[in-house]
Amino acid sequence: MIATLEPAQPRILGRREFFIVVGGAAAYTVLRPVDAWARRARAGAVALQPWALPAEAPADGLELARALVGAAVLAPSDWNTQPWRFEVDPGSIRLFADAQRALPTSDPDRRGLMVSLGAALENLVVAARAYGFQPTVRYRPNEGARGVVAEMTWLDGGPRRDRELFGALTERRTNRRNYDGRGLLPQVRAQLSAQVADGPRLHWLDGRDALRELADVVHDAVHAQVSNCRIQAEQHGWLRTSRQDAARRGDGVPVDALGMSGPANWFADHYYDPDSWFLRFGAGSLAKRAREGVRSAGAAVLLTTTARDESAWLLGGQAYERLALKATQLGLAHQPINAPLELDRFRGPLLRRFGVSGEEPLMLVRCGHDSRVPHTPRRAVSVVASFRNS
Repeated sequence: MIATLEPAQPRILGRREFFIVVGGAAAYTVLRPVDAWARRARAGAVALQPWALPAEAPADGLELARALVGAAVLAPSDWNTQPWRFEVDPGSIRLFADAQRALPTSDPDRRGLMVSLGAALENLVVAARAYGFQPTVRYRPNEGARGVVAEMTWLDGGPRRDRELFGALTERRTNRRNYDGRGLLPQVRAQLSAQVADGPRLHWLDGRDALRELADVVHDAVHAQVSNCRIQAEQHGWLRTSRQDAARRGDGVPVDALGMSGPANWFADHYYDPDSWFLRFGAGSLAKRAREGVRSAGAAVLLTTTARDESAWLLGGQAYERLALKATQLGLAHQPINAPLELDRFRGPLLRRFGVSGEEPLMLVRCGHDSRVPHTPRRAVSVVASFRNS
């Protein structure tokens, strides 16, 4: 006799069971991304450099070198790419460009790269002086053999200089938010200008009408740059969806640091993705945001050079970092604006807004007043430096 099986009858869930199942499914949907992020975090994150430095020079030579390089990596860089490497010997630190962290599409002539390296180099010099050493910098030693951009050596027994700038190393931030529109006092501008004694030249612009005209140039440059899919693809690679994502990777710019709000923040992956239909909205949002930022500034400053070569740009990066550290020490917010410099067709209009001709634009910076913003992460000294015979 063959037994027959009755078809199973569907089980009807009770009200309480129904809500338990639905709640569990909802929790799974919500928590799954968090769990995935946690698994990635457990897989290993990049070691980060603390935004802190020893107040006094460490007695141990190895620890001193680590403190000096620790100061260098707090320098700013375009999109926080941190395009530097260091090689340490007793009494010397060599600075290299990290080609894997360059922006060849946005920055084909390496102007921005060399400015970033110059800022890191100036941090080395400021820290060495503040610790009571006499630093000496050799640019492109042995004609740049092995790709060395610069080498700093130091001797004991120098006067303790640049202590105020040293104190600003850990406080400096790039502030991309709107400022409150207050102007800069003449004595404040004088103190900032005094930081750039040799090499690059400074040109100031203030007044509401002048800043509005400059803001229109910046708006158009940002819109053109973001609308260029090749450039945007490169820059989008350094955009981080959150501060946790930036900390895990140790670099890049978190979306909330752009100073945007609403949909531009919520849908950042699509708004700034060069492969997304929504990029047109991202270009408009970022361009509008850049224009508002310049209009809200107290002043804008343009650094120029008479030469268009990497040595001039490296020196310009040092000058910019001294300016940024002094601005920090004076309680000023500041932000470099690169788009008008990275697109050739906007360099001429930019120079004309400042009444300049026959010079090369190097850095455009807006300055003003705003509250302090959080820092962005930096890769640790152990990640970017090698120590030989130390």
